[in-house]
Amino acid sequence: MQEQYRTVARAGVHETEINRSRFICALAPAATEQDAQDFVARVRREHPTATHNCFAYVIGADASVQKASDDGEPGGTAGVPMLQMLTRREMRYVVAVVTRYYGGVKLGAGGLIRAYGGAVGEALDAIGTLTRRRFRVVTVTVGHQRAGRLENELRATGRTVREVRYAEAVTIEIGLPDAEVEEFRRWLADATAGEAELELGEEAYGDA
Repeated sequence: MQEQYRTVARAGVHETEINRSRFICALAPAATEQDAQDFVARVRREHPTATHNCFAYVIGADASVQKASDDGEPGGTAGVPMLQMLTRREMRYVVAVVTRYYGGVKLGAGGLIRAYGGAVGEALDAIGTLTRRRFRVVTVTVGHQRAGRLENELRATGRTVREVRYAEAVTIEIGLPDAEVEEFRRWLADATAGEAELELGEEAYGDA
């Protein structure tokens, strides 16, 4: 698995004008390919009279799904440079749609490549990105008498407490980089006099 990846911070739109053509780049996070396709369809519905609605998306922390469309522009002048901009910036789980309203001046193949790739790059800069790092889900089970203090100590040491559940015992779910698991195991034994149980769960990604 990738140690980390970048994605767009939020959905947003950024517009630029080149030789009287409007290039409107809509960006959004997309957890699945279906999410990406739904977003593309929504943007097309919002701009039914646009000359082109070109798109590119990258799904998967390892960029396993990559798709792009020129939507009528000359082959390789729109979707591919958009996709290249996303991959160059190491963006994942993201979809970009660039809507063009033709302004009457032809840009040529080189101009189109720069315009579509540049529209995505400018939108990423304007909307913002964030980094997600790989971590291990760790569940700590402890008695009620120690739970409150342990939770406070976890937060005080900068641990990411994901969930706390109260039942016969208290389970506290945290996220840890794999490299820190053994050190945390020793710390937990000291902090709870050996009374806490630790269970390793699945790997996931979270905000860095």
